Amino acid sequence: MKDLNANHGKFTDPALTADGSPRATVALERAETLWFNTGSLCNITCANCYMESSPSNDALVYITADEVASYLDQIETRGWPVHEIGFTGGEPFMNPDMIAMTRDALTRGYEVLILTNAMRPMMRKRVQAGLAALITEFGNRLTLRISLDHWSREKHDAERGRGAFDRTIEGMNWLRDQGAQMAVAGRTTWDETEAQSRAGYAALYARHGFDIDAQNPAMTVLFPEMDENVEVPEITTDCWSILGKSPGDVMCSSSRMVVKRKGAAKPAVLACTLLPYAPEFELGETLAEAERDVALNHPHCAKFCVLGGASCSG
Repeated sequence: MKDLNANHGKFTDPALTADGSPRATVALERAETLWFNTGSLCNITCANCYMESSPSNDALVYITADEVASYLDQIETRGWPVHEIGFTGGEPFMNPDMIAMTRDALTRGYEVLILTNAMRPMMRKRVQAGLAALITEFGNRLTLRISLDHWSREKHDAERGRGAFDRTIEGMNWLRDQGAQMAVAGRTTWDETEAQSRAGYAALYARHGFDIDAQNPAMTVLFPEMDENVEVPEITTDCWSILGKSPGDVMCSSSRMVVKRKGAAKPAVLACTLLPYAPEFELGETLAEAERDVALNHPHCAKFCVLGGASCSG
């Protein structure tokens, strides 16, 4: 993991900030989204991957359809008001149970969001056949959010490798032809305003006939960069009123993520989709254990969620 020297002395005590102030916590106010990390393996290595995914990182192993089904059962048992099931990775379509897990969630009545690079794993014939069937059967209840770091080939490939842009566009063209509902996830690291970035995406969508709204933040999501080496302030209980925000604005008030660690007998439930390797954000093996409050005790809590206002869900 990265060195946190820029935040030396901070983010150590779950109850108090470095200056002794009460640290902000977030309650699970409304469990709207349950995420599953399908595994940390990916077909490519990006320059700045949020999850440190790569063809060799198997720290998070493939979760199985039976394990996912167990948590879907727990949602009903606990009475969580979940409406959306999210799948992230790694690259989800590398998981051999991806189509089965998606079908199970859709059949139970949930909306499903899959985060994918739309490259070779998704374009295998077996996966294409299964995905096409799901799109035909469930329509817009299934959304595929495509990782397209920038609307230009040059900048996207600088992050993901030469040729990545064209392979992703190929996958998006195939999804378009199947009638799939698509969204896009980009980054704000580029030297341009948000308006310029959205205009670039709008032009790209128009060229390819993609029915994606570039101005809708839920359909074209622009994520801030998450560099743990950058100094960020800690979030105290007073910050809510100072910033004019509420704990309910933060992702962990409405979502949890399930992962399976290499060597673990069972999956675990985490507080946050962005911190799959941080043991202090592991809440237990069951959804019941995961209902406790979360201390905002990591730089991502401040920069990405509270100050950045970002959300992994739509």
